[in-house]
Amino acid sequence: MRLWRGKLGIPFRHSIRSRLLMSMILVAVIPIAILTIVATENNRRSMEMEIIGTNLSNMKWTASYLDEQFADWNQLIYSMLINPYLDGYLRASEEADLSRKFAAQRDITDSLTNMYYSAGNQVLGVRLYAKDTRHLFVVNASTSSMRTPAVLPDIYSILLEQHKDVLIRTDPQDAGRFQLIRSINRFENKEKLGAISLDIRWDAVDKTLELLGRQNEMTVLITDTDGQILYRSRGEASIPQGLASSLITEPEDGYRKEGENYVFYSAIESTGLRIVSLIPGSVINQSAWTTMRSGLLVGTLAATLAVVVAAFLAWRTATPIVTLARSLRDLDPIHGNTGPGSTRTDEIGMLERRLYQMSRRIKEQVRKEYVMRLEKNTAELKALQSQINPHFLQNTLQLIGSMLFAKQPQESYEIVRSLSDMFRYVIREPEDLTNLGAELKHLGNYMKIQQQRFAHQLHYTVSIDEEELKAAIPKLSLQPLVENAFFHGLEPRQGTWELEIKAYKEESKLTIAIRDNGVGMSADRLNEVRMRLEQQDGQLWRQGSRIGLHNVAARIRLHFGEEYGISMESSAGQGTTVYLHIPAHQHLDSWSTRKGTSYG
Repeated sequence: MRLWRGKLGIPFRHSIRSRLLMSMILVAVIPIAILTIVATENNRRSMEMEIIGTNLSNMKWTASYLDEQFADWNQLIYSMLINPYLDGYLRASEEADLSRKFAAQRDITDSLTNMYYSAGNQVLGVRLYAKDTRHLFVVNASTSSMRTPAVLPDIYSILLEQHKDVLIRTDPQDAGRFQLIRSINRFENKEKLGAISLDIRWDAVDKTLELLGRQNEMTVLITDTDGQILYRSRGEASIPQGLASSLITEPEDGYRKEGENYVFYSAIESTGLRIVSLIPGSVINQSAWTTMRSGLLVGTLAATLAVVVAAFLAWRTATPIVTLARSLRDLDPIHGNTGPGSTRTDEIGMLERRLYQMSRRIKEQVRKEYVMRLEKNTAELKALQSQINPHFLQNTLQLIGSMLFAKQPQESYEIVRSLSDMFRYVIREPEDLTNLGAELKHLGNYMKIQQQRFAHQLHYTVSIDEEELKAAIPKLSLQPLVENAFFHGLEPRQGTWELEIKAYKEESKLTIAIRDNGVGMSADRLNEVRMRLEQQDGQLWRQGSRIGLHNVAARIRLHFGEEYGISMESSAGQGTTVYLHIPAHQHLDSWSTRKGTSYG
């Protein structure tokens, strides 16, 4: 959800075509994707059950063949158990006749030798142990002997002490062979008289275990009745601890899931052994993947086709709406672009035509409103321009009257001419734009009167390069700002007054700074004035009988754009600096000052 609300969601929030395209793609693709996933999963499960069934059947058949193989080896032992020489040997051991004992021992050795050679190369040796005589007969490829061991061999002690009839175990000295041991019992009372064992190679069962399949990933085990692993045929899979012993309580044939592995097991009935195979789940999934690929391929092709069709339909459906939106974006009733109209005959075309008609009506209404407001603002400005601060005029007339008695006529004439030039500049110049030179000349006339009034108190300097005097500036921009400096900053201050005007360029801007050392203003008052300066409503309003600071800023923005205007800096008791920003490269060539004219 955060991603949707963030950058990734911007194209969909701002474009109906993107939302429609995505919606149609989702509507087309999601059902196909769900059906493909469900069909693929059902197919995987079907394949899984089929593979499980096949492996259960293979396990059963393999166990049956192993049972027959062990039956053949048991048959060899039975042939010895029913051999009359064995019965004769056991009876001769109870008599004192040494010749009969020797003959019986020779008959047993010959019988075991015949048994060994008839067993084939799978049997590595034959042994017979007689409990009463403690004789151990050994027949294999390298020896045929009888000896009397000092202690009972382990393989026979387990069988005789635990009263078992048969025992199968892996040879402790050689893991590649196992021993099939069967006890010799007295017929009358089942007394243990000894045991016969066969040493058999484990790889004798490998060919039978191949019936399970040839998966290299499969691990095949043979376990005994105690849950001990006797033989591991193949496979590298790790065997879960206690797996073989846990299968003791399971039915003879079956399977179960052990982690990521499938465990199949089947009993070898005649021996009590169990064959166990571990197949990784990846093998079953890989087997099912061959069939699943076709389903996924069909689903992918169907989804791709659905995306193409959905994108085409969404594009065709959204194109008229997008075209209308772009027309509305380019619609500009203020500057005259009201659109070409529409030739469509559907609802979108009707909407376009209605919007263009409404745009034309808005244009006409805006033009009327603009003209009325412009006429009103022009009238207000001209009314303001036609006025000079009565207080300033009164002071100036009093100054002229006193100069007539105290000064030379030439000095009085200069003040009268400055006042006359001010009236002429205000009244006779109808244009709202002038150049900086003309504006500075008007300000010079104003300052000449003020310097005459405050001759010993006011210090006034101007620092502006002559090449900047052609810069365009709204008429009556500087003198109202300087008048504000006198009224709000200098007149309330005791002592020497300083007023400085300078100009400097900053890239495309020409900045005129008007600095005074007056009483300044507090931070709260400065913030209030700055907020009013930032208002860009284009209104021209009065401040008493003067053209105010905010009117100057509004007219600059009206003529040159929002990046120009007025900014301020001030500190209480430290004075105020007003910065007037105008374009540096917009000139008016006709300015009414001569080279070398003094502005103060």
